[in-house]
Amino acid sequence: MSETLRFCTFRLDTHFLGVGVGTVQEVLRPQQLTRVPLAPPAVAGLLNLRGQIVSAIDLRRRFGLPPGAPDQAMMNLVLRGRHGPISLLVDEIGEVIEVRPDWFEPPPPTLRGSARALVQGAYKLPDRLLLALDAEQAVACGDAAAPRTERQPGEVAAAAGDPVRNSADSMNPTAPECRKGEEQ
Repeated sequence: MSETLRFCTFRLDTHFLGVGVGTVQEVLRPQQLTRVPLAPPAVAGLLNLRGQIVSAIDLRRRFGLPPGAPDQAMMNLVLRGRHGPISLLVDEIGEVIEVRPDWFEPPPPTLRGSARALVQGAYKLPDRLLLALDAEQAVACGDAAAPRTERQPGEVAAAAGDPVRNSADSMNPTAPECRKGEEQ
């Protein structure tokens, strides 16, 4: 039997996505955010995580999706990064599921735009597709994100459980170079 990978799943609009459990620090209920003046639009604000200030990235904005309902409270998926935690705001947290590397397919060439940069590929589950989020690209800002080369299933598998390789903050989302492209 082949090795399995574990993904923490979540919902964003109608999309079913996941990140490797090795990158997840914790899941938080909705938190009060403090807006940051002049921050890129995808930076929803900052939150206080037991005395540590953490940036919160609005994944709806990163994917170009409309805002959620005004009464919808976004969940926080806190990822580990080289320089500390960073939160991804998602609609709903799912469960931890196991997938096999041979279920993976890279994104098709017809997938374009920000989705191509944010999705490593998809795992074919019996009843749906699990989109593997590229956490590093998700926290990078707009067009300033470094171009990503196509990953093979083994590379995605390695990144799924490796918090350093799939770091959530290799780019600082509030850095001046991240402001370019997001405001277009």
